[in-house]
Amino acid sequence: MENKKWDLVALASIPLIMTLGNSMLIPILPQISRELHISSFEVSMLITVYAIVAILFIPIAGYLSDRYGRKKIIIPSLIIAAVGGAVSAAASWLLTDMSAYWIILVGRLLQGIGAAGAFPIVIPLVGDMFEKEEDVSHGLGIIETSNTFGKVISPILGAALGMILWYLPFISIPVLCFISLMLVIFLVQSPHKGESNVSLKKFLMGTKDILKEKGRWIYAIFAVGCICMFILFGVLFYLSETLESKYKLDGVIKGLVLAIPLAVLCLCSYISGKVIGQNKKIMKWTGFAGMALLTVCLVIIGFSSQIIFVISLFSLCGAGIGLALPCMDALITEGIEKEQRGTITSLYSSMRFIGVSLGPPIISLLHNIDHWIVFGIMAAVAAVGGLLTLFAVKPSEDKDADIRGEI
Repeated sequence: MENKKWDLVALASIPLIMTLGNSMLIPILPQISRELHISSFEVSMLITVYAIVAILFIPIAGYLSDRYGRKKIIIPSLIIAAVGGAVSAAASWLLTDMSAYWIILVGRLLQGIGAAGAFPIVIPLVGDMFEKEEDVSHGLGIIETSNTFGKVISPILGAALGMILWYLPFISIPVLCFISLMLVIFLVQSPHKGESNVSLKKFLMGTKDILKEKGRWIYAIFAVGCICMFILFGVLFYLSETLESKYKLDGVIKGLVLAIPLAVLCLCSYISGKVIGQNKKIMKWTGFAGMALLTVCLVIIGFSSQIIFVISLFSLCGAGIGLALPCMDALITEGIEKEQRGTITSLYSSMRFIGVSLGPPIISLLHNIDHWIVFGIMAAVAAVGGLLTLFAVKPSEDKDADIRGEI
């Protein structure tokens, strides 16, 4: 583990920067809406279009990474993400209103393509780098912590940059991507892996066979990842709108408030990654505990819209998500053979992006409806995730269990 320290540092920069490139926009969405004279739903699409295109391209990137190598896909993907950020920045700077909006969407689309071949490929690459399952779990915990740390600082950084210039977060994206690109090029040593000559048709048939054989637990983990990100981004969008429209909080103060539950999520992700080790039963029950905590807190939030109450309870929701996600990452990474790990984990990342894409627009449509209905719906969705973790994920301590279709 120690000799891969700098590799992990470089790889951890990818989820950090990809998260900043997306989540920095959350606190300034109302500001963007005012500057471009667009609706709340239209501005939410700046998050959604990024996620939707990532959903479509992530499986392709996973296949290519299995065939040609992880690093060969990550590097051009970071370049594409940087170009997308530059397009959005140029449109924000040079154009106005709907003309700027549509070009920004194009830039966000390019960013999504780049993101598809960057962060999702990090997960199987960490799995390839280590032989011991305990090291894999610890490495994935670091990656998930970096991802959540990006979510912690993104509302603060996004709000601070937005106070200087509303489109400064767009300008920062290509700069951040370039930093990550240099780290990956010079610090990451990919495990030796010859190019695969497996045809696309044969590869798809193999993937189909894996999903048929192990589909029950794989689909359950896919769903839990999607649910966690749907709730996280949905509530963040809700809080961003509410803090500004109802409580007149904006700028860095709003960013700091949004960062509170995300900081709890970050801390719990790190603890979860350290605790679960290579024990798959602990992974399952820690994941279930996280989803149960998330469900209960969402139900309680429904009884009051008082902002301090909501922030406090949503911080506990962050703890639940932070406990669950590293467990799902580790279970799906360690339950799939290395040859097809890139594709399966990429499908998992696609499901997480589906949650990201659905959260803001759905909450923007429900925002003016009763507070209890909004959080009641999210609590019901979280409960489904908890039940799937409890009944569909059945780990075995037998190291050859994956041959039988178990984790």
